[in-house]
Amino acid sequence: MLIPMAFMQLGIAMDYWGDFTENAWSVHIHYWTGTIWYFYLIVQPYYATHGQLEKHRTNGIIGMFLAGGVCLTALSMMHRDLESAQSSLANPERFGPFTPDFFYGVAICEIPMILIFGFAVIMATLKRKHLEDHAWWLVSTVFIIMMPALGRGIQNIFIISQVDQWPNLDIVFPTLLSQAIIILLILLAAWKYQQLKHPATFWALGINVFCLFIFQLGEIKWLQDLLNSLIKG
Repeated sequence: MLIPMAFMQLGIAMDYWGDFTENAWSVHIHYWTGTIWYFYLIVQPYYATHGQLEKHRTNGIIGMFLAGGVCLTALSMMHRDLESAQSSLANPERFGPFTPDFFYGVAICEIPMILIFGFAVIMATLKRKHLEDHAWWLVSTVFIIMMPALGRGIQNIFIISQVDQWPNLDIVFPTLLSQAIIILLILLAAWKYQQLKHPATFWALGINVFCLFIFQLGEIKWLQDLLNSLIKG
């Protein structure tokens, strides 16, 4: 769990800490609930395997509260994607390769991502008496919601390395690269812990394969219209 947490923190570091004072309140809450959730996924197995089951159970109840916070704050920020889509349309030079289609695609991917995260947490709760199932459903949540943080980090590195070509950059490669890294991490972790055929593995792989089509999804006009009608500021 330290490895995916490091990927998430390194990925989001520049985007979050680079303009820390300008971030909206919902961004701060989402960042810290997500970070503490990852921390819980590190310490909870320790408690469970070192004779501290009572502490593990107590923290598990608090963890469910945190998981709800991760979901709700992620949903609360979705209007920012639509605002960015409109802003990129009005100021294409400022946003460069980040077109409206990209931001719509992000929003389209985030909705099932959040729902699957919540589903995995519920399944972990239902399977709490079955140690391996319970643990793996929780582990899967890390990979289900890793895309936004890791994607931003790799995109930032790519942009910095080719800043002299701005705004004529192609962000398709770094975006797809981030998804490939997440898929590889899922497969490696599932292989290591013999969970390649576990339903949680399939859900984590499924949402990340879905996110490979972020640009194609963002181009679909009826989905854009649906988002604009459902998500209001």
